[in-house]
Amino acid sequence: MNKSLIFTYISLLFFTLITAVLSIYLPISKLLISLVLGFATVKFLLVVYQFMELKKANIFWKMSVLLTLGLLVLLLLFLKK
Repeated sequence: MNKSLIFTYISLLFFTLITAVLSIYLPISKLLISLVLGFATVKFLLVVYQFMELKKANIFWKMSVLLTLGLLVLLLLFLKK
């Protein structure tokens, strides 16, 4: 395996472990929800760019994914309040 795949795999494991530990030790709050959603966003981007090969795709698809993700995050932030 090449270095970028190993880095992505370790990063995904790290973010999953951190999410699990935070959910065990922190009470459910807006901070915890924000952290978990942030880690999920980072994990989503790692998977999309590495394993779905979005890094090799046309700029339209890259911008489409980022715009959709940005709108989803904004929607969740406004619904949370």
